Amino acid sequence: MSVIRETDLPGIGRKFLMDTEEGDRFIVILHEDGKRELFCPSPEEPEELMRVMTLTDTEARQLGGIVGGMNYQPTALEKVEHTLDHLSIEWYKIRKGMKAIGRSIGELKIRENTGTVVIASIETSHKQTVSPGPEYVLAEGMTLVLAGERQNIQTLKRMLEVGEA
Repeated sequence: MSVIRETDLPGIGRKFLMDTEEGDRFIVILHEDGKRELFCPSPEEPEELMRVMTLTDTEARQLGGIVGGMNYQPTALEKVEHTLDHLSIEWYKIRKGMKAIGRSIGELKIRENTGTVVIASIETSHKQTVSPGPEYVLAEGMTLVLAGERQNIQTLKRMLEVGEA
């Protein structure tokens, strides 16, 4: 889960610092007059911030609607759920540090241990594999398409993250 910290900036407004699950960081300064400034760490000097853009109140609200999916619902999200009775299908991204990285579907005994199946994967190179077999090795950054009952998918996600069901 991402972490958001808020800080009052007397006479200026409020600062919001967000650290994402992917390890990215950005800062939004919301000025008293409604102007917003967006900052991110400099690629050369991570401790230095560089301004990405300045938005008016109206532009910030428009961007918020776009980012929030109010204007367009993409068909392929990293985490999408569709439920049919008790069946759920969910997109799940393998993140840095997860225990499942470098292990195969068969080695993890995903179906046997969780009652779920991996119906497809999308690698960071955008290569798609439908119905990967037991020899298929999981790697950081890939997105798995999982199918099963909601509680079983939660068990699988815990197993992928910490190595135990």
